[in-house]
Amino acid sequence: MPRLALYALAVCLLSVAAAVVSFVQGSFLGIVWVLLAGLSSNMTWYYYRRGKATAGQKPNAG
Repeated sequence: MPRLALYALAVCLLSVAAAVVSFVQGSFLGIVWVLLAGLSSNMTWYYYRRGKATAGQKPNAG
C-alpha cells in the first residue's frame, strides 16, 4: 500500500475516533470530524488505486 494511502487511512481512523468522542460528550463538533473522515476516506481510495495502477505499469526500455 502506498505511503500516502496509509497516512490518509490513519487520518480517517483518527477522525472517526474523534467524531465518536465528540458525539459521546454531546458536542456537535463531531459533524466536522465526520466530514473529515469522509474526505480522508476518499483520499485513501484515490492514493491506493493510483499506486496500484502505477505499480502495474512496466518502465519503458528505450
